[in-house]
Amino acid sequence: MSQQTFIQTDLERALDIEQFPGAKFFPLAEPGSQGSIHLLTMKAGTMIPIHTHPCDEYVYVMKGVVETGGKTCSAGIFWFTPAHIQQGPHIAITDVEILTIRLGPMGVFESSVADPLLL
Repeated sequence: MSQQTFIQTDLERALDIEQFPGAKFFPLAEPGSQGSIHLLTMKAGTMIPIHTHPCDEYVYVMKGVVETGGKTCSAGIFWFTPAHIQQGPHIAITDVEILTIRLGPMGVFESSVADPLLL
């Protein structure tokens, strides 16, 4: 890309994540093949089940409170999860806004009825 790009996230429409009602995904950039920098919002009570990613993942909580793997994380908390390491469940205690960076593919999430779902 030969110029700066600016995205006004409050004016754009985030994508609903059908597998996880209450969660929305807003892609910001693709830092590498199948990688993703995105804004994830979750309404209070939303849960993303235990899962892994085939690449490292970096997460920064911008607003709200989310519990992940039994740890309560509020705005200003940053966490890192190496590739193939189990994480979650992620449970929104309040409405949350999270910035997530992955340098590779999203991976597969297991549903509660044992059918794999792609996010």
